Amino acid sequence: MAKLLKISEAATMALHSMVLLASDLKKMLTTQEMADEIHVSANHLAKVLQRLAKAGLVAATRGPKGGFVLGRAPETINLLDVYEAIEGPLESGACLLEVPVCGGTHCILGGLIAGLNQQVRDYLTQTRLSDLYDVYPCERRLA
Repeated sequence: MAKLLKISEAATMALHSMVLLASDLKKMLTTQEMADEIHVSANHLAKVLQRLAKAGLVAATRGPKGGFVLGRAPETINLLDVYEAIEGPLESGACLLEVPVCGGTHCILGGLIAGLNQQVRDYLTQTRLSDLYDVYPCERRLA
C-alpha cells in the first residue's frame, strides 16, 4: 500500500527514540533497549543516535552502565528539530516533480501539496517532546 506522507526509516527511528527518551527522563536507555521497544535494528538505530548526538539532541554515556538521555529538556525540542537532525532542512515544495512542467502556475493538484507541506511543517514545529511523553508509558519499560 502506497503512503502519501513518506518519512524515512531513519527519521522515523529518530522521532520514536526521542519520544521514548522523553517518556522517562530519569532513565538512561541503551541502543538495544530502544531498538527492542520500537522494533527496529539496533545497528541502524545506533547510526541514527550518533546523528542525534552530533546535533546535541541526545547525550551518550559509554561503558557497561552507559546509554542515552535527552541532550536538552523535552519542552525545548520540537519534532522538526529531530527530523532536520536526520534529514536536513525540511523543504516546502509545492510540486511533486523536480522541475514543474506546468511552470508552477496551474498544478493538477491545485494547492494541495503546498497546503499539506505547510500542515506537516506546522505540526512538527508546534509539537514538542514534552507534548508526547505519554506515548510510551514508563510502566512498559520497568519490566
